[in-house]
Amino acid sequence: MSESNVTYDSLDSQIAQAALMEQPSPNQPMADGHAVKNPEDYEDPKELYDMLIDRIQEYHPSDDVSLIEKAYQVATEAHGDQKRKSGEPYMVHPLWVAIILADLEMDKETIAAGILHDVVEDTDMTQEDLEDIFGEEVASLVDSVTKLGQLSYSSDKMDVQAENLRKMFLAMAKDIRVIIIKLADRLHNMRTLQYMPPEKQREKAKETMDIYAPIAQRLGISKIKTELDDLALKYSQPEVFQDLVNQINSRKMEREEFVQQIVDEIANHMKNANIKAEVNGRVKHFFSIYKKMVNQDKTVDQIYDLFAVRIIVDSVKDCYAALGVIHELYTPIPGRFKDYIAMPKANMYQSLHTTLMSSSGQPFEVQIRTQEMHKTAEYGIAAHWKYKESNDGQKPVEVQEEEKLSWLRQILEWQQDMSDNQEFLNLIKGDLDLFAEDVYCFTPQGDVKNLPAGSTPIDFAYAIHSAVGNQMVGARVNGRLVNIDYKIQNGDRIEILTSQNSKGPSRDWLNIVKSTQAKNKINQWFKREFKEDNIVRGKEMISSYCKAKGINQSDILIPEYEEVVQKKYGFKDWDSVLAAIGHGGLKEGQVVNRLMEEYSKEHKITMTDEAVKEKIEEASRHKVHIAKSKSGVVVNGIDDMSVHFSRCCNPVPGDEIVGFVTRGKGLSIHRTDCVNMLNLSDMERSRLINVEWEDEVTEEESGQYLADVKIYANDRNGLLMEISRIFTECDTDVRSLNVRTSKQGTATIDAGFIVSSREDLDTIIKKLRQVDGVLDIERTSG
Repeated sequence: MSESNVTYDSLDSQIAQAALMEQPSPNQPMADGHAVKNPEDYEDPKELYDMLIDRIQEYHPSDDVSLIEKAYQVATEAHGDQKRKSGEPYMVHPLWVAIILADLEMDKETIAAGILHDVVEDTDMTQEDLEDIFGEEVASLVDSVTKLGQLSYSSDKMDVQAENLRKMFLAMAKDIRVIIIKLADRLHNMRTLQYMPPEKQREKAKETMDIYAPIAQRLGISKIKTELDDLALKYSQPEVFQDLVNQINSRKMEREEFVQQIVDEIANHMKNANIKAEVNGRVKHFFSIYKKMVNQDKTVDQIYDLFAVRIIVDSVKDCYAALGVIHELYTPIPGRFKDYIAMPKANMYQSLHTTLMSSSGQPFEVQIRTQEMHKTAEYGIAAHWKYKESNDGQKPVEVQEEEKLSWLRQILEWQQDMSDNQEFLNLIKGDLDLFAEDVYCFTPQGDVKNLPAGSTPIDFAYAIHSAVGNQMVGARVNGRLVNIDYKIQNGDRIEILTSQNSKGPSRDWLNIVKSTQAKNKINQWFKREFKEDNIVRGKEMISSYCKAKGINQSDILIPEYEEVVQKKYGFKDWDSVLAAIGHGGLKEGQVVNRLMEEYSKEHKITMTDEAVKEKIEEASRHKVHIAKSKSGVVVNGIDDMSVHFSRCCNPVPGDEIVGFVTRGKGLSIHRTDCVNMLNLSDMERSRLINVEWEDEVTEEESGQYLADVKIYANDRNGLLMEISRIFTECDTDVRSLNVRTSKQGTATIDAGFIVSSREDLDTIIKKLRQVDGVLDIERTSG
């Protein structure tokens, strides 16, 4: 860096403050509807890179920065002469993203990915190029952060945003660093939003307020969350923000003197009590004040705890000792004490909060925490990104903190249930409600449950388990019966009354419950209850349409064609498509026409019966081998007849197999124990051919095969998580996972996943059998 004594921390604080308080100059030059910087104000990428290296070396145990240097060189070359909207070199943005990540003390792979996060999307560099240069880990991080490219179908912005969210959450499940890079990217974009046109500013600010700031809060990264909140408010409601700034600044000097006086008093008393403590004070963030004004319908002058004093001590014991000291010094305001150390927030936040009255009659808030708690409060999940690295630059050893990401797993479960993007987006936004407060209550066994304020016993029941909510008939709170719309209070002990004869939830419950989780589970129950009727109606409507148009249903209702339709309309299975047709969400004509398109693609030339017989006779004179070639799977020796693996039994290398010659589609490969093969008529059996797997297949030639299994198990909490962990440990690509439970408490899990051989499949099944509660596992055979 330069020779000045300005540290990174002070410089970053100045930049953050400038981004928040700066107003675009009326004389600022414009281009294509957006403001641009004057060339003399451009930031120098080389200086930013030096600042980044200085910051990394402050905290990182390794002196080796070769990975960062290589990422900087590759990104600089790839972005070339690209410019930002402000007119300055594009490299300024990825470097600032990397600096924000370094400020969170992230590992070097994450910082390298931050520097490279736009190269695949905005330059000629490909994902493969990145993997060749930096390896799979960095390339995977960059790929997960990259936004969706140009979509080949027309779709409104809401669909694109929802799909981006789905991709982001899936990436988070594999590697939490992806979302931290995404948050850093969004933070720098928000800092420089003044150069965008006003309508784009409002759009980005709303997206930040709805999605990114709440995610940062859920992951506990308040350092990023508070700045995102303030910037989002600045651009979404500029008049409100400016008015708030003016009101707070009008008595700034007076307020700063008051806070300093409190800090000095507390510091002296801590010293007298022999408690080693760091005491500092601040005026709360703009958005925090605005939120209180909205929630409590008050003006700035009526918000009494504008000030927060923070006391940082060495141990939990000292936290409570310090609390005793300040409660003796000042008068505590009743009902304003919160112990987040004994009962941490969902995002791992821990502190003691108390609101006190000063000698001058001015209320203020005090937060007491340890150094470790403070780091978690500022950096959240990033503070728990543990790595070990020696000076020779060995790779980090990641330590997963599963129990701290239950919210993320909940989102992923919703994804599997949601067929509609808009519904998924609304659920996410509902769960990330910025204005929600939490209420803590207890189960009869004394376990703490954390629910949104205003929650009812129904919310509590669904927080325990779907089955408890669906069979709920009443509730007791603190030993007495209450109505189901009772509002849960902090400290309530709740017992849910259930009955096997319950008819299930009522639609009225949707208007009573507060939590997104409960609404989702109730909606899913109704969808399942009436799904069968809608499926039947959908089948009838398709059948009627096909008869009217003279279309043979058996020609078009093929699993491969159905899968294309599912993907096009965003459904997870064919029954969901039929149900959508049944309740009017889809037109049967749309679906049939799409199926016909797929049918037409494959039936331009149809084999005659004579041609089929000729192929079978020819095949009987040859030994048929199946191998994977560059042009696809073929059968050698029969004029390169095309081959496909049947979806009914999904054979994998090592299974005993048989070939069935079809009209127009070549050879279909089945397992010999496939139900469809066992039940063939005598005429159809004449189409069977003996086939076998190629004996010598190199690792490069070995293919990927879809295997389907049914897992029967006793239903319990955490079962799906343990099964998912097995697939993750085996590095297995899971393509589908469907779960249903019986009234007897037995769960049936249909899993579809990719394997390379029968041996691979047997290994996975053996591990799955070791999961507690698993009763039996069987292959799907048609």
